[in-house]
Amino acid sequence: FPDVMLCHHVLGQGYRNPALTAKMAATLQVLSGNRFILGIGAGWREEEYRAYGYEFPRPVVRFQELEELVHICRLMWTEEAPSFEGKHFSIQRAAAPPLPEVVPPVCIGAFGEQIGLPMVGRLADMWNASTQGRVERWLVKRDIVRSAAEKSGRDPSDIQISLTIEKPLPNTDEESEILRTQLQVMQDHGVEHFVMDFGHPQSTEPVMRFVEQVMQPMKTANK
Repeated sequence: FPDVMLCHHVLGQGYRNPALTAKMAATLQVLSGNRFILGIGAGWREEEYRAYGYEFPRPVVRFQELEELVHICRLMWTEEAPSFEGKHFSIQRAAAPPLPEVVPPVCIGAFGEQIGLPMVGRLADMWNASTQGRVERWLVKRDIVRSAAEKSGRDPSDIQISLTIEKPLPNTDEESEILRTQLQVMQDHGVEHFVMDFGHPQSTEPVMRFVEQVMQPMKTANK
């Protein structure tokens, strides 16, 4: 599938040194034939950080670290031996050969209105979040991203929107229609990619129902 992009959903930045993340991503970009997207966030699962022996600083620090990581990655993807001195991280002539022919897009997973979403507007190629309930609340967050992009001199339309949907697969024609309508509404609001989390299906029947009654009609309608 040469047109299928590959993306994490999403890495916590605190699990790896930024230079290591950059090197691993550069390698994956080459191995995948320029189909890799770096999906990354500030990290939120405190119990996992503690279990692994990693520090879990307050949110503002984690997002500062994430911002420096993005800068380091883009330097190491585009320069032979870049250096960077930040508040939290630094590199000195750090190489990540072979340099990718195509710089991997960066998908930032964020939902916080004060720090995370403005960072998305400034830095991200793609934004991933979930509705977490009301669509109206999500629209407020989408507009924060767009406003931050404009303030930083970017075209908001350059930031692709990815939305995670967590719900069971449809089991009836009616449920398929309801889901397709819900997805279409979000697509009309600017969502370009859906990450569907269906849990653990027990058979292929609902999977095929989703493909035939939701995916295929949406693809046909939007050609």
